[in-house]
Amino acid sequence: MDTLVYDVVIVGTGPAGIQAAIHAVRKKSRVLLLGRIERSSLYSAHVENYACVEGVKAGKELLEAGISQARGFGAELMDDDVLKIRQQDDLFALELEDGATVSSRTIIFATGTARKKMQVPGEKELSGRGVSYCVDCDANFYRKATVAVVGNASAAIDGALTLTGYASKVYLVSQELVASAELMKKLHSSTVEFLSGSWVKEIRGEKAVQSILLEDGKELIVDGLFIELGAKGAMELALDIGVQLDQDTMTHIETNKLAETNVPGVYAAGDITGQPYQMAKAVGEGCVAGMEAANFARKHKGGSR
Repeated sequence: MDTLVYDVVIVGTGPAGIQAAIHAVRKKSRVLLLGRIERSSLYSAHVENYACVEGVKAGKELLEAGISQARGFGAELMDDDVLKIRQQDDLFALELEDGATVSSRTIIFATGTARKKMQVPGEKELSGRGVSYCVDCDANFYRKATVAVVGNASAAIDGALTLTGYASKVYLVSQELVASAELMKKLHSSTVEFLSGSWVKEIRGEKAVQSILLEDGKELIVDGLFIELGAKGAMELALDIGVQLDQDTMTHIETNKLAETNVPGVYAAGDITGQPYQMAKAVGEGCVAGMEAANFARKHKGGSR
């Protein structure tokens, strides 16, 4: 299969990503939106403080209207999660959960804020002492160890598969796993022990993680637990290609007024760039990022950075 090449790929389908797509595609760019709108924090929220929108509007309704707009202008949409990003000559190559790879001249990160937590006993107390939210960051600490991954989507599978190259034993705990057929095939042909229809009830240990208790009463003796809820975190993806985070808290991507990161051709917009976490800010930054990414792609077609 030939690799598809886009001018602008946007990771995230919340208000920032949708607005970026609308502005980029109207500048005659080939644009791809990646992600599922139900992952946006706006999806289950209601909006009544956005200019020119009167009354209370359901977030789902606004997102669906935005996707329709973006598609109407010519943007493409794929609901795949991104597993890995790497630089390849003057392009960025994005590996998707269905096994496909797409390439782009620019990337816009618009995936919202930080990692979700499980809120179970022991999680807070043992965070950083066996509880991790980033396989790519911490896998090396678990060589020849026994570890578990918990999650219901592509990030959990990808994390478990990655850990097989480090740990001696890997469990994957999932209530109801939802991922592409290609990713599920990789899981079932791996050495990962898949515990379906279960969930973590408690994380146990004194100074470090020693075991996890599942809802069915089974206890797994493990050295570490990786919590991977949802899609691959934008922070991990961004760090893979050298994008700089804020130096004070390391919780959001640093950008300038043009939505540019420190990596040429890489932009960020919305909650991922920091507070305030408001739809108005996300849309404004998405507008800037979309236009700037399209301009960058046009200037660098056929050339190098």
